[in-house]
Amino acid sequence: MAYIERSEHTMLQIIVPKDNEKKELSAEQMFASLHGILRPSEDNSGIQEHISFEVVSHDHLIYFYVWCPKHLKDYVESQIYAQYPSVQITEMDSDYSHKNLNGRNAYTTQITLDKDEIFPIKTFATFEVDPLAGLTTVLASLNDSEEIWIQILAEPVSDSWHAKSLQYVDEVRNGKKKGIFDDWTKKPAGLAKDIFTATVTPKIYYEQSAKAASGPGKKELSPGQTTLLSAVEAKAEKLGYAVKIRICYIGQNEQAAKQRLQALVGGFKQFNTVNLNGFVGTPMIEGEEGLKAYQNRTFNDQGYILNIEELASVFHLPHTSVETPNIAYTSTKVGEPPALLPTLANTKPEDLSLFGSTTFRQGDIKFGIKRKDRERHLYIIGKSGVGKSFMLNLLTLSDIYQNEGFAVVDPHGDYAQDIMKFIPANRIKDVIYINPDDAEFPVAFNPMEYTDINRRNNIASEIVGVLKKMFGDSWGPRLEHILRFTLLALLETPGSTMLGITRMLTDKAYRKSIVDNVSDPVVKAFWVTEFASWNDKFASEAVQPVLNKVGAFTAVPLIRNIIGQPKSSFNIRKAMDEGKIIIVNLSRGKIGEDNAAILGSLIITKIQLDAMSRADVADIEERRPFYLYVDEFQNFATESFAVILSEARKYGLRLTVANQYISQMPEEVRDAVFGNVGSMITFRVGADDADYLAKYFAPVFEPIDLVNLDKQNIYVSMSIDGQTSNPFSAKSLMMPSPAHDYTGEIIEHSRSEYAMKRSDVENVIADWAGPSDNQASKTTQGQENSRHTNTHHDNQKPAKQAQKRPEIAGVEPKRYSDLIKNKKNNSRPNNNRQRRRK
Repeated sequence: MAYIERSEHTMLQIIVPKDNEKKELSAEQMFASLHGILRPSEDNSGIQEHISFEVVSHDHLIYFYVWCPKHLKDYVESQIYAQYPSVQITEMDSDYSHKNLNGRNAYTTQITLDKDEIFPIKTFATFEVDPLAGLTTVLASLNDSEEIWIQILAEPVSDSWHAKSLQYVDEVRNGKKKGIFDDWTKKPAGLAKDIFTATVTPKIYYEQSAKAASGPGKKELSPGQTTLLSAVEAKAEKLGYAVKIRICYIGQNEQAAKQRLQALVGGFKQFNTVNLNGFVGTPMIEGEEGLKAYQNRTFNDQGYILNIEELASVFHLPHTSVETPNIAYTSTKVGEPPALLPTLANTKPEDLSLFGSTTFRQGDIKFGIKRKDRERHLYIIGKSGVGKSFMLNLLTLSDIYQNEGFAVVDPHGDYAQDIMKFIPANRIKDVIYINPDDAEFPVAFNPMEYTDINRRNNIASEIVGVLKKMFGDSWGPRLEHILRFTLLALLETPGSTMLGITRMLTDKAYRKSIVDNVSDPVVKAFWVTEFASWNDKFASEAVQPVLNKVGAFTAVPLIRNIIGQPKSSFNIRKAMDEGKIIIVNLSRGKIGEDNAAILGSLIITKIQLDAMSRADVADIEERRPFYLYVDEFQNFATESFAVILSEARKYGLRLTVANQYISQMPEEVRDAVFGNVGSMITFRVGADDADYLAKYFAPVFEPIDLVNLDKQNIYVSMSIDGQTSNPFSAKSLMMPSPAHDYTGEIIEHSRSEYAMKRSDVENVIADWAGPSDNQASKTTQGQENSRHTNTHHDNQKPAKQAQKRPEIAGVEPKRYSDLIKNKKNNSRPNNNRQRRRK
């Protein structure tokens, strides 16, 4: 007892997967291995340690525990894992038996052997069903206020006990001893007399038996005697443990305690064999005495010997044949991490993006993905609320503190707002914040802006692709034909914006000024020959779908003030090359889901095109990595998204995309994702997605594992040094608290550098929307005005009070100038806009 009190012990909880197929033989092998803690007879350095194997039922669940000396913890765990590799072992913070009973009482009993320990009990080898089911059935029937604890103390013993068994066998077999079970053919009256004599005066009985056996006329052994001796010999052939079994019932009253304990003792009697050995219960004890003995986990006597087969019959972990519903099974399987897993121990911090910790066998090793491997892109999938945002935040956080350039496109807004809280003071000036909801200070983003005339066709195709994705259900070849030639014509006039699409189709004077500026013969032929040949009715019907689709987007003031400025206020190519931060907050509240998707798609398309413009940098290694994060990326994934995934890494663009369901992706995008991403992380998914993803996480994990993942738990298939690793299990790290939140300063600086006052923007658009005389030159002049406005304001800040916004018509006008219902301001826009004063 003093030794136990001086020693440190630990409690391990073992949780088994429901598909565990390891049966009692595995437990026997486990006990054989654990027998290795036996101290040699010549070792006088300490007292022999013992282990407690426990089964506990509370709160309608059945748990399995192992209690052992702390210095043996690793050894015990390793032996359990050796036989049960799929279990999850958790070191508990506290001992369940020391809980507050909340007014309930403790009732205890012990399970002892019915006969001498040399005689065996019935073992699993002769059971048709798992004997564990007979015990767990009782444990599963408890009500809310009841608990039952089963404790099996096991202390390895030397083989000296074998001698006692073999001596008995030898003496009986050679007629030197005649035991009470030796003659099964004896009449009941004579057998009863022998049993009484052996019990009351054993010394006299055995002396008489030996004398009779040594005399003449020695009889041969009966079949019953042979069976008995064979069983004793078989027990003695295996390793043994000194065992003590205690049961503790926690409940409200004595009557219930008697019933529950009697039922459980009855469950142990399934191990009884009439002619060999079995279990019996001791009288029930109420109160502290029995509870303290349970809590102390000590032998108050020598216990009794069970060999490893018998012990495995009494305690083993449940397998598939146990149908008790209340066993606490693991919800998911764990997988071993790869040997070359990137960690801070083997990878430089600047070369690593940390995001998780392993869950295999309590490894808890923090790891991440190497930056070099991120060039093969990363795909994250999982249901809403399972932890995807945490994962995106963690990866982005690593970019922030390693001074990497990145862009975030967030359709919800939470991710964008959260990550800004972590941007340190030294990176405030790196941030370009695009938020359409910031109505008073719109940034300028012109999707039609270009520096290389050879890319005009690419720009037109990408814009068509974006709009086609959004309006695919009502898309048609004629609509696409007209839209494409409209864009190609506008692109030949520098400073054109998407606002020109509807005006081009409704304003003849404006259209003429644009077409006069077109040099491409095919584009010009469309307008001069084909379009001009349409009568008014046909032309009206032909262009109406374009007006409906594009007008729904450009008529929203928050959108129009961003895309209607001829000169973008930021240069994405420059931002990529200089390692800037672009944060796009597309919260759908004010601009609508469709408009958010179109604007996000246009920005992503621009990032793609500017990344590909890096072809002018001959040395690939000189193309600075730039990371693009897109949450709910299916909202922005056009048909060209496949090109981004397959080509982007050559230009230093590294994607991390996330969404909830595979079915959200068009087939061509889905094929591009799974055909090109080098690393994949899955949180909990639905059954359909689990079936699809299973082949990427086989053979370690099955669909049911992907469906049952707990929150923040993940399965990872990761590229390590260019090679895809075996899938493994992990848990996403928790986000730290921001050291200082500079969100206000970031927004203020971004406004001052990249935004204009709303009134100034609306003046530029109103001027452009005026009479169409010499419109091409006015468009170019508007570009110059916008450029001048966006760059010559170093010592000023945006005015605190913006001018009142003009009322905008709710339907597409016949002429674009009709958009402005207020009387047009006759003054030219102020090219040197005033900034807000401090």
